[in-house]
Amino acid sequence: MISTNAAEQAVHALFGELARAWDLGDADAYGACFTAGATYTTFVGTVYRGRDDLAAGHRALFGSVLKGTRMFNEIVDIRFYGDDTAVVAGRGDVARRRPAKLTKVQTYTLVREAGEWRIASFHNTRRKPLMEALSFRFVPASAPRR
Repeated sequence: MISTNAAEQAVHALFGELARAWDLGDADAYGACFTAGATYTTFVGTVYRGRDDLAAGHRALFGSVLKGTRMFNEIVDIRFYGDDTAVVAGRGDVARRRPAKLTKVQTYTLVREAGEWRIASFHNTRRKPLMEALSFRFVPASAPRR
């Protein structure tokens, strides 16, 4: 069994690689952070299937609307399910400068392949703080406990 501390450090290192690849606009390095059969769901609902598909899509995006942007992310929670699977909850955003608040909520499913953590599934949702606050006001019991 791997130590949780070492596994957490490795997961943080993967997120560092992911951000570096984005910041460089390197679609191949970005794609290398994912498994060959990964699924990738954007906040607008686009679903990429497989590393090659998501790398090709990001190559086009890095050459146009996302050119010069940087990735900002925070890991909120890491849950390990055995030695080779983890679910990561986070917040993130992409912009030219770090935004005051990260506007997206993200879920990553990670697997270890040949000792290296890779992202098998990614889902990105844009957070709507006003709608969230209204729902908690009208249905207080729906608010997360922490």
